[in-house]
Amino acid sequence: MLTHTQIWRAIDALAARHGMSPSGLARLAGLDPTTFNKSKRGAANGKLRWPSTESLAKVLAVTGASLDEFTALIGDRQAARARMVPLIGMAQAGNEGFFDDSGFPAGSGWEDIAFPDNPDPHCYALEITGDSMMPVYRDGDRILVSPAANVRRGDRVVVKTHTGEVLAKSLARLTAQRIELKSFNPAFADRGFALSEVTFVHRIIWASQ
Repeated sequence: MLTHTQIWRAIDALAARHGMSPSGLARLAGLDPTTFNKSKRGAANGKLRWPSTESLAKVLAVTGASLDEFTALIGDRQAARARMVPLIGMAQAGNEGFFDDSGFPAGSGWEDIAFPDNPDPHCYALEITGDSMMPVYRDGDRILVSPAANVRRGDRVVVKTHTGEVLAKSLARLTAQRIELKSFNPAFADRGFALSEVTFVHRIIWASQ
């Protein structure tokens, strides 16, 4: 027997799987943005409110999820675990004010979205623009970035330089003096910097592909 909690947990998990909040998922499906809000899941008199069959059909259609996949999420507590993280576009990330001196997201202008749970409270998300990271990341993909994660050769990383340039590439080599980066797209040149030119190197730990 399905419970009220299980159904709503699966909706939350489906939203998180696609890098969205429940309200973002509702908006994508053409529903009122408040359709899946927690305040809509129960009445003031304590009566439980259930999502309609029509609303479920619409979110499955826009996410491409099958009914079997949604049913699997109903019993998957781990998949439902998500929290809000800040998101900006890659083009914005090089601007002043979005990161503090430690390389953590700061200031205003970030959008909060839901992503799968992770151990780094300073995680943030970037939305890919353009084709310079093809075929690994496409325009519109969202990547989850962890400032706290250790980086090793071969990791996919986000690097910001003191000049404000922000790059997502593969870490080819890292020494005490220099960092070498390999481009995902062979049409774009590999890059290298002295570490004195680099503001931060953060590891990409998840992508909404």
